[in-house]
Amino acid sequence: MELTGYPFSLQTFAGNMNADSVVHHKLLHSVRARFIRFVPLEWNPSGKIGMRVEVYGCSYKSDVADFDGRSSLLYRFNQKLMSTLKDVISLKFKSMQGDGVLFHGEGQRGDQITLELQKGRLALYLNLDDSKVRLSSGPPSAILGSLLDDQHWHWVLIERVGKQVNFTVDKHTQHFRTKGEADALDIDYELSFGGIPVPGKPGTFLKKNFHGCIENLYYNGVNIIDLAKRRKHQIYTVGNVTFSCSEPQIVPITFVNSSSSYLLLPGTPQIDGLSVSFQFRTWNKDGLLLSTEMSEASGTLLLSLETGILRLVIQKMTEHVAEILTGSNLNDGLWHSVSINARRNRITLTLDNEAASPAQDTTRVQIYSGNSYYFGGCPDNLTDSQCLNPIKAFQGCMRLIFIDNQPKDLISVQQGSLGNFSDLHIDLCSIKDRCLPNYCEHGGSCSQSWTTFYCNCSDTGYTGATCHNSIYEKSCEVYRHQGHMAGFFYIDSDGSGPLGPLQVYCNITEDKIWMSVQHNNTELTHVQGANPEKPYAMALDYGGSMEQLEALIDGSEHCEQEVAYHCRRSRLLNTPDGTPFTWWIGRSNERHPYWGGSLPGVQQCECGLEESCLDIRHFCNCDADKDEWTNDTGFLSFKDHLPVTQIVITDTNRSNSEAAWRIGPLRCYGDRHFWNAVSFNTEASYLHFPTFHAEFSADISFFFKTTALSGVFLENLGIKDFIRLEISSPSEITFAIDVGNGPVELVVQSPSALNDNQWHYVRAERNLKETSLQVDSLPRSTRETSEEGHFRLQLNSQLFVGGTSSRQKGFLGCIRSLHLNGQKLDLEERAKVTSGVRPGCPGHCSSYGSNCHNGGKCVEKHSGYLCDCTNSPYEGPFCKKEVSAVFEAGTSVTYMFQEPYPVTKNTSLSSSAIYTDAAPSKENIAFSFVTAQAPSLLLFLNSSSQDFLAVLLCKNGSLQVRYQLGKEETHVFTIDVENFANRKMHHLKINREGRELAIQTLILLKACLSITYPLLSFICHLVKVQRSRKKNSKAGIAQVLGQLALPCVPFEQRFIVQGNTCGCKLALLGLVMR
Repeated sequence: MELTGYPFSLQTFAGNMNADSVVHHKLLHSVRARFIRFVPLEWNPSGKIGMRVEVYGCSYKSDVADFDGRSSLLYRFNQKLMSTLKDVISLKFKSMQGDGVLFHGEGQRGDQITLELQKGRLALYLNLDDSKVRLSSGPPSAILGSLLDDQHWHWVLIERVGKQVNFTVDKHTQHFRTKGEADALDIDYELSFGGIPVPGKPGTFLKKNFHGCIENLYYNGVNIIDLAKRRKHQIYTVGNVTFSCSEPQIVPITFVNSSSSYLLLPGTPQIDGLSVSFQFRTWNKDGLLLSTEMSEASGTLLLSLETGILRLVIQKMTEHVAEILTGSNLNDGLWHSVSINARRNRITLTLDNEAASPAQDTTRVQIYSGNSYYFGGCPDNLTDSQCLNPIKAFQGCMRLIFIDNQPKDLISVQQGSLGNFSDLHIDLCSIKDRCLPNYCEHGGSCSQSWTTFYCNCSDTGYTGATCHNSIYEKSCEVYRHQGHMAGFFYIDSDGSGPLGPLQVYCNITEDKIWMSVQHNNTELTHVQGANPEKPYAMALDYGGSMEQLEALIDGSEHCEQEVAYHCRRSRLLNTPDGTPFTWWIGRSNERHPYWGGSLPGVQQCECGLEESCLDIRHFCNCDADKDEWTNDTGFLSFKDHLPVTQIVITDTNRSNSEAAWRIGPLRCYGDRHFWNAVSFNTEASYLHFPTFHAEFSADISFFFKTTALSGVFLENLGIKDFIRLEISSPSEITFAIDVGNGPVELVVQSPSALNDNQWHYVRAERNLKETSLQVDSLPRSTRETSEEGHFRLQLNSQLFVGGTSSRQKGFLGCIRSLHLNGQKLDLEERAKVTSGVRPGCPGHCSSYGSNCHNGGKCVEKHSGYLCDCTNSPYEGPFCKKEVSAVFEAGTSVTYMFQEPYPVTKNTSLSSSAIYTDAAPSKENIAFSFVTAQAPSLLLFLNSSSQDFLAVLLCKNGSLQVRYQLGKEETHVFTIDVENFANRKMHHLKINREGRELAIQTLILLKACLSITYPLLSFICHLVKVQRSRKKNSKAGIAQVLGQLALPCVPFEQRFIVQGNTCGCKLALLGLVMR
């Protein structure tokens, strides 16, 4: 026999070798267990197969009381009022009823303590001196447990000290703080156990009583059941309470398999009428409950669960004779009773005995009892007339099955003397609540089927199988890297960690990406009438928790808040040596007597450090106590003290004394982690960090770049468990993990090499639902997690980054922005004290330089890169936002080009000649315009040598380009294919090189045309023909296309009209389907 589990890793016990001898094994440690399984490993080869086992338990004191649902025990105090500052209540109970009060006590001032079973869960109501809350009228203080009506013993412990409470059910504990004003629990007269009797009305109870057994019930050290057994005067018994636990002979069964489980029970055929009843519980929305072929060809009866609704159908041939629907959400895991009765042409379906109006239906079909009743499913060898199952088989539990008013003995079924079955667990309901505990993170709601659980992540800000992954980025820097412009964003500093997202403003238009967090009072606020005895105080609310704000600040390179104090006869810090009259509170709830522009611990303002205060005897302008307005303004920038949470002012109560203050938003820039990178120089080098603790959910993300063929990114080992990420070949990333069920490997293959010395992104995740691996934007590799076996990832060694504990297969290259379950690892700081590893990794522009568009230049920085848009007509983080302007009538913008050589007033002819020779020999001009005004001048360009170029709209809306080079005549080029003053966007490009000028304008033509390159040549030919016939060089494309009648579909066609002094040419850019 072998024994596994804590505190045993694996132990095997030898047995006896004959029929009479006894072999004893004493365990070194005690074990608390609900079930014990014996696993025989081998038999005596010279004997016969057989096994006898005896288990000896430890000494155990048991006081039990059995409540029949109409009884209770009252524990009456020696005085009228029992007032306690601390309480300890413990008990064990078991029941087959899902509802009932276990104990209750209350006081006249509103104090209350109630423990109640509600739908198989334990609800604790606890209020201290709260008259607004009456008996169980509000929501419970805490709810724990599930499926507690399973006829098994459950342990309960309630510990209270003042308002702090620990509530434990079995192995799950919930901590909470009670409602009410006082710390004492005041209970009047008595505590009741098992129910709440109505005073003066014997046998009457306020709520449903507990039906079951309670063991070892202790209230503050008092053994209640022992007092009741010894008939002590403190205990008063209501109803019939016995002191032994009766075991009801109720045998449940479990339908295990959704495709093959069934139970066959015989009926009494040809009885006029039909009667079937049973109880069921399940998590599945669909499943067959009962199918029977009724006698006398009266049809087939089908009872099923469909989308959580109970459906009864009586079908004769293909015709539905009767159909009844009742109930909803019957897949809630609770026991539901069902009764079908048919007598004298009347069919009644009753769901739960306490239903207000059981569903009924009446037909004119005579119903006869069937010969065989199939519960849960159908055997494969039966026809539809014998057993009809239009949906999948039932997975769940049943009990108390009655057919024709006769109970069915399921133990006889197990022994093979009654009916037949397949894939059943008899005498056991093996239902499991997979939502307890709730593995859906970040407030995700859990639902379940018989075999798995599901998480609904709606409105949580998180996504994934267990709501583990934040849908928001970790900083403004990441949003900028994605190409976003300035605006409000949600920042989730710790990603998948416990902190929620916080809304901030990201100013991404500047070189430094500023993040601003507003608070509830950023306006200038006036204060009067405050003194040390009655100070003015204002608390600031940033819309998030202090933990969220601290995470934002700690993850930034620099943070600051501007503080301004305007004063008239109102002193600020009372410098040089006085007690401050004004101070502010920081993140640690500490008082700070320094002001903006000064240093922590230095009781001064900015002017004091700069020696520029109004009165050199004081270190703040306001401390001069002048009768005219002045101010002290500066920035607080010591991150460990930020943000400002409160300001206190105490000197505005004197004559003519007044102050006004303003504290700006919290502003930070720089992401300390997104560009936090290290370079591994040798295969034997690595960084080590504390053990990665991630029992149920683990996510790892980072960027890497390398030229090596292979190498391990990170590894963490346990006794058996491990986790490893590596580049296993130039185009493969491998994620390997073992939680005790054997290694699982996920591989993502890239169509191109990943060792190209470019940054690549890797994200690996493991939770109770799935294991996944993502590389860049390649398809994600995913594998479902097994519902059975081990599920905790237990690691105990150090976390190795860039190598392994064996110092083999080390990684050569760079790793940056490493996050584990939202925790940011400071690689650069650790690399500073590690040989073979260098902080930082240059070459960001080699990976991200293509993000700088429209002529923008990538500028390398230590932490990232920057797109320089100086020489681009675009702006923004990636030079993608057009720079535009609106011109009113009569307005213009003049730009003076810097001359290549300085030209003074007395420039000689020779220097002018030099300048003329150095004049630019070409121009490239591009712009877009929208206007309804014609004629109008769009662009005029001239130089000191009388060259000029002008772009204008003529009165008829045609586009005209005029230019002159040197002393030559003015050249004019006109494009009149449409009216350009039509309030539509037009794009113009002009390229001049030497004396050649090319003009391109993008024209949007809507036509019914299907164009190919041969057809394009044909159109060009038509343009030339029409021009020659009309002797008109202005014959346009629109005129030609208007005369073409070709079969086609509507689309929008883009053309470029290219013109120069020699002629006109047409070229096709592309088609855009509409």
